[in-house]
Amino acid sequence: MAVTAAQIKDLRERTGAPMGDCKKALEETAGNTDKAIEFLQKKALATAAKKSGRIAAEGRVGTYLHHDGKTAVLIEVNSESDFVANTDDFKDLVANLCLQIAAMSPRWVRREEVPAAELATQRGIYEAQVRELGKPENLVAKIAEGKLNAWYGDVCLLDQTFVKDDKVTVGKWLAERIGKCGENLVVRRYVRYELGEGLEKRSDDFAAEVAKMAEA
Repeated sequence: MAVTAAQIKDLRERTGAPMGDCKKALEETAGNTDKAIEFLQKKALATAAKKSGRIAAEGRVGTYLHHDGKTAVLIEVNSESDFVANTDDFKDLVANLCLQIAAMSPRWVRREEVPAAELATQRGIYEAQVRELGKPENLVAKIAEGKLNAWYGDVCLLDQTFVKDDKVTVGKWLAERIGKCGENLVVRRYVRYELGEGLEKRSDDFAAEVAKMAEA
């Protein structure tokens, strides 16, 4: 069916996708806006997967200081080109990631970064909990794995629910941004500080960690 300019405009405003992609999505879904949005999301995810192996060596370092002065975030996000790194969309992406980290306190960027010992300990805890509930032994590992996946959603940035859209994870939201800009985007590292956290640390630890990030 033929789609109208108004439909295309509405879809672009709702998704931020290019006009041509919006037109194609509506044509592929017979003008159904909800299905067109899903079509664009799948396209963005596929694009992100294709670009995931490409080197991203440009980017920006972003900062966030909460209004009460008690929480701060420093983050490095990489792009493939300086051009993309200097766009308003990229700056907004970095700012949103800072806000996510400040609000949700992830411990790692992605699940592959979780230390093996930490993972083994957590899996052991969940398996013990499942056995305590009297579940059959042949189901223990499977149920524990499900609990582990939920735990990743608490402690890994890319697995967390995005604070500005509870229908997507940060990883999926980032993949959609990759699909739109056409470049690989990578959250490389971050530091989150909260007033009074780890009082046993010396006050110069912040400067030391920032210097370490700059050298890497």
